[in-house]
Amino acid sequence: MTLPLKITLLSALLLLGACRSEPIAFHTLTPAHLSPSTRAEAGGVRIESISVPPQVDRAQIVIRQGDSGLAILETQWWAATLADELRSALVDQLANSNARQAVALRVEVQRFDSVPGQYALLDVRWRLRQVNGDRPALTCRTTLQSPAGPSIDELVVAHQNNLKRFAALINQTVDTSLKGCPTTP
Repeated sequence: MTLPLKITLLSALLLLGACRSEPIAFHTLTPAHLSPSTRAEAGGVRIESISVPPQVDRAQIVIRQGDSGLAILETQWWAATLADELRSALVDQLANSNARQAVALRVEVQRFDSVPGQYALLDVRWRLRQVNGDRPALTCRTTLQSPAGPSIDELVVAHQNNLKRFAALINQTVDTSLKGCPTTP
């Protein structure tokens, strides 16, 4: 093999190696460890719909940068769309509901902020109604914020914590027969 051919091949290999992209990491809002289900047979919380802001409605994780910037992380993805991740996490968290009657839940996420090294924020407007009852629907608004470490894994755990607290507020409201919105601690 001649020297120019060797140099050309070596250069091509180096260039191809430099073009390699980072592997995609997938994350979920469903915690790894869930408590055993004690769901009552007669009732339960049925999720009718979940909507999220269009800025974060994608498979890639979106983080805030500064006061007005957003960054789409091309190598950090949700395992499903954000709305589906929220649904799965809430279904798992609400499986422990002791609802004596069936209730329907609608969730409208107003803000889903991710700030590595600072916090994860969940701001939701939600509505509960009895499926077979005469009580009017109850609409509440809840804002939850958890501190987050600098890594994406720590940020996702902070979001998981927010969802766990949100599910507890939903369960609390269901347990009081939809008599009023809960206070956020």
